[in-house]
Amino acid sequence: MELIIASNNKHKIYEIKKILGGKFDSIRSISEAGIDHETVEDGTTFYENAEKKAREIAGLSGCAALADDSGICAHALDGAPGIFSARFSGGNDEDNNKLLIKMLSDKEDKTAHYTCCMVLVYPDGKTISAEGYMYGKIIDTPRGERGFGYDPIFIAEGEERTVAEMSDEEKNAISHRANALKLLLDRIED
Repeated sequence: MELIIASNNKHKIYEIKKILGGKFDSIRSISEAGIDHETVEDGTTFYENAEKKAREIAGLSGCAALADDSGICAHALDGAPGIFSARFSGGNDEDNNKLLIKMLSDKEDKTAHYTCCMVLVYPDGKTISAEGYMYGKIIDTPRGERGFGYDPIFIAEGEERTVAEMSDEEKNAISHRANALKLLLDRIED
């Protein structure tokens, strides 16, 4: 079976392909599949955004489509930035990190968690979903060159390094995306 990942985010695509391994005959991004489409993420939850993306791409491609919506949720900020993580500052990853650090600067509680909701939609409309989490804390000074998003300012529970200081293999063993994909794989029928 062919799978289209409803994303062009090269970091997400790399992680998903690495984790899914040989479960599908082929795994392609929407651009690799020749699809020029941008889903308007107007949902109020991670699930709503992921489901909408997967359903639109499954409809356009006639293939199974997998989408995720993910973000970081700072506990002292009532879960912000949450579903707005990628566009939190209106700028790039570095701007997002700076804004989150600034908003937490006067807060004692620096705990946070990443959430990832994965939704797989088959051409017949059947839907499977799973959520994964990675808990930890936000630090004030970015560290590390790997990863993307908030990885340079996030230390997972039980770690001393930021996620951006971990190897791909280390990150994929504990990440919110990996946890969601593992649950999703358990729910996919062979």
